[in-house]
Amino acid sequence: MLDELHSVPEYDRFATVDEVHECLTRLAADHPGVAGLRRVGTSRLGDPLLCLTVGEGPRHAVVAAGPHPNEPIGGLTVTHLAARLCADRGFRESTGFTWHLIGCLDPDGTRLNEGWFAGPFTKAHYGRHFYRPAADEQVEWTFPFSYKRAYFDRVLPETLALMRLIDDTRPAFFTTLHNAEAGGAFYYLTRPLPSLQAALKELPGRYGVPLHAGEPEHPSVRELEQAVYLAPAMEDYYDYLEGLGQDPTEHLTGAASDSYIKKYGTLGLIAEVPYWTDATAADTTPTDTLYRDLVLRRGADVRDTFAALDEIMAAVSADLVTRSPFLSASRSFIPMLAGIAATDEQRAGAPENDRPATVAEVASCRDLLNSVRLRFGGMLLRALDGELAVGNATPTIRSRTAALAATYAKWCAEAEAAGSEKTIPIHDLVAIQYGAILLGAAHA
Repeated sequence: MLDELHSVPEYDRFATVDEVHECLTRLAADHPGVAGLRRVGTSRLGDPLLCLTVGEGPRHAVVAAGPHPNEPIGGLTVTHLAARLCADRGFRESTGFTWHLIGCLDPDGTRLNEGWFAGPFTKAHYGRHFYRPAADEQVEWTFPFSYKRAYFDRVLPETLALMRLIDDTRPAFFTTLHNAEAGGAFYYLTRPLPSLQAALKELPGRYGVPLHAGEPEHPSVRELEQAVYLAPAMEDYYDYLEGLGQDPTEHLTGAASDSYIKKYGTLGLIAEVPYWTDATAADTTPTDTLYRDLVLRRGADVRDTFAALDEIMAAVSADLVTRSPFLSASRSFIPMLAGIAATDEQRAGAPENDRPATVAEVASCRDLLNSVRLRFGGMLLRALDGELAVGNATPTIRSRTAALAATYAKWCAEAEAAGSEKTIPIHDLVAIQYGAILLGAAHA
């Protein structure tokens, strides 16, 4: 099956929303009787959510690209999968599935990232054109959720479209196409499958991409083995934060798609592939730094980042006149940084943290700090640029924009200088994601 990886072409840029939709539309027109295109929903700004259905297998698979708008690998992966299924009857029938392929779950947000899709693929350029919606405006985190004192039912139109497709197809296999930023490749599964785990772990090495051995995305996540995690449940986040003495309702929104599919016994898989990597991502060599000190230092650095951005937001707040998505996102994510810092500070003293930190853990803490600085500093700069663009050039907005631009340039320089990272070729990113889909479907 992995011979299919040779079919992945070379790419020099990521596909825009329009390009993904045009490809799916063309495939449906060119392959009548094999593929059919339908609209499964509408974005909040009026864009169609398109789904290409290919094949006549007895089981159903759902593959959805663009759950987060700064993650465009999936647009290329889903169009390549669609093209191969349409063109090769033997391949299509060998899968045993009817495939339902969504080109982009968040077209509105993805369009706000397209400024970096053609490169240059530097962290600075990425961060300066970065956008991710506020937590309660993300497709992947707005599924219904009710647990203890938490309750969420503000389901987005895009989320509802995906829910309807899941309910209509009751898929045996399901994946939303995510990707990480820096470090190594890793995976989430909705249930342990040792044979699939082994196959997935071999895949990135074909392209010189290491497996992630550093920090998980959240300390509550359960690791099945290196670089393979059990898909996190919002209930686990809740219990973990509650155990630290925090109020979980201040931090949580809705559930994710991998929780919604559990009622159908669906195998869910997420392959997280980074844009940038280096050998430290997989290096488990102990360092001279205690893990508890590493966590405390990261917490302090994230808190300093929060303080810098929060001070600017507070200073300009009274002068703001736009209602841009960059402002909405900044108002959501800047306070979140204080929550990340508090979690690090509160968990650092646990007895199990009195051990040497590994090289990979040090690297992943560095990567997280660079990521939050470039992501959320970049979005706040875009918000302030928007105020200036509509003529709202008050003295406070002008001065704070200039100050943030200077700080942001420093953060970018530090991020670019960190480690000996290489930019992974887009072909390799698509091939790893494509291979993970094929392996997951074969094991469903």
